[in-house]
Amino acid sequence: MLVKTYGSAVYGINATTVTVETNINPGINFFLVGLPDSAVKESQQRIDAALKNNGFKIPGKSIVINMAPADIRKEGSAYDLTIAVGILAASGQIKSDTVSDYIIMGELSLDGGLQPIKGVLPIAIKAKEEKFKGIILPKQNAKEAAIVSGLEVYGVETIKEVIDFFNEKIKLEQTIVNTRDEFFLKINDNELDFADVKGQENIKRALEIAAAGGHNVILIGPPGSGKTMLAKRLPTILPPMNLHEALETTKIHSVAGKMGKNVGLVSTRPFRSPHHTISDIALVGGGSVPQPGEISLAHNGVLFLDELPEFKRTVLEVMRQPLEDRVVTISRAKFSVEYPASFMLVAAMNPCPCGYYNHPEKDCVCPPGTVQKYLNKISGPLLDRIDIHVEVTPVSYNELAAERLSEKSTIVRGRVIQAREVQEKRYINNDGVHCNAQMSSKQLRDICKIDEAGNQLLKTAMEKLGLSARAYDRILKVARTIADLDGIEKIETNHLAEAIQYRSLDREGWAG
Repeated sequence: MLVKTYGSAVYGINATTVTVETNINPGINFFLVGLPDSAVKESQQRIDAALKNNGFKIPGKSIVINMAPADIRKEGSAYDLTIAVGILAASGQIKSDTVSDYIIMGELSLDGGLQPIKGVLPIAIKAKEEKFKGIILPKQNAKEAAIVSGLEVYGVETIKEVIDFFNEKIKLEQTIVNTRDEFFLKINDNELDFADVKGQENIKRALEIAAAGGHNVILIGPPGSGKTMLAKRLPTILPPMNLHEALETTKIHSVAGKMGKNVGLVSTRPFRSPHHTISDIALVGGGSVPQPGEISLAHNGVLFLDELPEFKRTVLEVMRQPLEDRVVTISRAKFSVEYPASFMLVAAMNPCPCGYYNHPEKDCVCPPGTVQKYLNKISGPLLDRIDIHVEVTPVSYNELAAERLSEKSTIVRGRVIQAREVQEKRYINNDGVHCNAQMSSKQLRDICKIDEAGNQLLKTAMEKLGLSARAYDRILKVARTIADLDGIEKIETNHLAEAIQYRSLDREGWAG
């Protein structure tokens, strides 16, 4: 008897439906075909034990299982339940009338329990697109799948429940999630707040400008000056994600298996902070079985690179293209996958190996030339993609001990949202451009026009401070954002003056 059951394979952040055809004839062989990997082939032993421990068995006949399309590699243990249901239906141990109405996925334990799987959200979206009645999967993943409306989602704990469901002995409880309620419930769920940071008003201002224009930023300062503390609070002043962004971010985290149990939707902006020993593949994604890297997990959020010069040069250089294109393409001989990577880069570094160059109180003990050598670990092309350079100075005791309350993140976020709304209207006809940091050189000439006084100020700054040519465009973009925060249509000289001071690393002689 031939029976078809359905599973799904995830490539990139999209799913492809896999048809599992099970045919049973007289004989004694077991064949699993359709380009399965080792984990899929091992399913025979897991299924055999799980069925026996629940009062069923794999029939002692010739069983041929084909996973179509047969030219796409099937990976992982998530097909255990799909194959098991196919064998049971083809051997007449369960009714086969309705098994083809559902996408069935799950990894089996030897006692018949179900383990959670990866990539549930893309699978559920594909199931709805292809008009399946519902999806049956492990209970831990049910909430994530239920985000997709118009699809019956059944979370189960054991294979016995699935067998009894198809034999009409029990009714499974449908998991229902109100996506909008789930989204708005945690949209402002932040434990951190800008008000926690004492002093550092100029750095908070720089981060507000970075958030308002989507600019990348680098913080340079001695140990203990608050660089990491400030960076961790940046997501709290970014505009809240909309539902589309939340779904896109959730898809990436789902594919990477980072969702956790009983989590439905990622509704707060991600903050990723990889260690400086990270490999280039772990950062941008890839591997023999391609997986999203840290820059994709930071999509719609913040990627924080602490101790930037300590990262391997090759790791930093592979970020250059994603920073421009906001997408990562991973190519293999037979296929290629794309992962979104639209993130804000926040980097922090000490000014020198000992950390005390330019410190107001402590002397730098680095030998001559060491500071420049340390800074040269960061390439010019990468610095070219960072709009704002800020020097962070240590906080004095008086500021630490002061009782004065700092401005809360919600107040700063309000100003950032207003500035972003102005930019959304400005770039409404430009696909892929949503904020000032994303504008092209051509748009820069049209949007960032300055008057004669502004031109003269910029010329003087370029000559006196020894600013590089690459700083010119960055200053104009940042000045445009400062003007948007002030609600002013034209860039004025005070906006340019503030933008110029955010180019520390471009100044000649900065490192001696």
